[in-house]
Amino acid sequence: MHRSIVMIPIAFIIAVTLSACGNAAGNTNKNRALNVTLADQPATTDPNKATDTNSGSLIYQTMEGLYKYDKHNKIVAGVATKVVKPTNHGKTYTFTLKKNAKWANGQRVTAQDFVTSMQRMVNPKTKAQYASVLSAFKNYDAIQKSQMAPSKLGVKALSKTKLQFQLTTAVPYFNDLVAIEYYPLNTAAVKKYGAKYGTNATKTMANGAYKLVGWTGSNNSWHYVKNPHYWNAKHVKINRVNVAVTKDSNTAANLFKAGKVQETTVTGQYIRANANSKDMQTHLLGRMQLLYFNHKKSASDSENLRQAVSYVINRKTITKDVLQDGSKPAMSAIPRGDQANPQTGQDMASEVGNLLPTDVKKAKQYWAKYLKEKGKSKVTLNILTDDSDEDKHVGTYMQAVMEKNFKGLTVNLTSLPHAQHVARDFSGNFEINLIGWSTNWFDSADYLGLATKSNSVNFTHWNDTKYNQLYTEANAKTGLDRYNGLMTADKYLMKIKGYVPVYQPSEAKLISHQVGGLHYSLLKEAQYQYAYWK
Repeated sequence: MHRSIVMIPIAFIIAVTLSACGNAAGNTNKNRALNVTLADQPATTDPNKATDTNSGSLIYQTMEGLYKYDKHNKIVAGVATKVVKPTNHGKTYTFTLKKNAKWANGQRVTAQDFVTSMQRMVNPKTKAQYASVLSAFKNYDAIQKSQMAPSKLGVKALSKTKLQFQLTTAVPYFNDLVAIEYYPLNTAAVKKYGAKYGTNATKTMANGAYKLVGWTGSNNSWHYVKNPHYWNAKHVKINRVNVAVTKDSNTAANLFKAGKVQETTVTGQYIRANANSKDMQTHLLGRMQLLYFNHKKSASDSENLRQAVSYVINRKTITKDVLQDGSKPAMSAIPRGDQANPQTGQDMASEVGNLLPTDVKKAKQYWAKYLKEKGKSKVTLNILTDDSDEDKHVGTYMQAVMEKNFKGLTVNLTSLPHAQHVARDFSGNFEINLIGWSTNWFDSADYLGLATKSNSVNFTHWNDTKYNQLYTEANAKTGLDRYNGLMTADKYLMKIKGYVPVYQPSEAKLISHQVGGLHYSLLKEAQYQYAYWK
């Protein structure tokens, strides 16, 4: 299906939209809307099906799980009355729900709403790409293989306000999953809309601080309106947040300078030119940009190619000269700050050290082996990226350095809008693919799991028996033994380059001095429910 396109400059559309929704003359701060931007269009508001960071942003602002993050990014009770201690050696969690936790239509959030959501997510018919976040639950594997009904998942409504989880193994980072992965779904709304749930604002139901209004499923602007039924609504200071998709950093910066937006993300060139701006905040993300090589495509199915590309790119050049935004070169599959040694507290990324050096001589040797392996003297390869400024610049750098050093190589770049890029990821329509992976919890298994055979986002179809074994054995252990096992898996993965990490991104935000309460972390965007006008 094709949409007709009217060529109106996006900066004009955004400026008109935001100024129309902004602070009218005479408004007090109590009624003043907060204007913000998002880097690209979201794909869905369905927590069961969301795979991209932009969809995650909508869900994060409008939904609430049993736990949530407070304004200091600490886990606290959300829909649940308290953060509970598990029983049965860490395998049974029993929650009591707040009686005043309500949906935006005034209905109570019930234990059944969590059951509905989690059974729907685990059901193979839903095609939830991240169903693996439920992998520790009882009967997960059998349900995924269609050997058991979704109703057999280890989640049960004991009453309207009592919910129980049964796990097959204790999970050290489980509280993070409870806070950010296990959202409820309004049972009546899911029954009403079925597979169309989450495709636009009218076919979704919020239970968080804000409800979503005006998102059609493909437009570039919408807003969040305070949910009057939210249990903590009296502490939500800003009644309306206007959101506009702004892909271009210069457009974002100009909107900010003109007072049209109060929070926006900027990249590369603007950061370099405004390094001393008092309005700019920069922080590392719990994210890794990495290269996937498709093993279903003949041209990209080669360890020699992976090694050649890894050795030829200079990650310091990428972060220092190409991006210049505070991003850090990848040292292994694990980003900085992701996991600490349980005995010493040392950061795993530092303890593993730099396993991704630049060595052009080695790169050329691997390239020669690759050409011999494929029986060719000339090769054309395609690199797939997002159409964001950062991805296009990194792609252009890789294209240049590969063509310069690899005899007989032509590199073509394909840059797509984020949602289209994600669709290509899942369809396997790529050779070399620059993707980003953001974690929701501090544990290296999330990044290392990307290379395992069973992972639904192993778009490469790479499968290494020894690696799968190392990963599985590590996760079967606890404490320091598990930590050491995950480090061993990381070292092996980097030795044979199951995938090729490139850099750990940083994010720079322009934030108006008029706004307070916006706090960011490695894992989380700021929650607008904590924002206020100064």
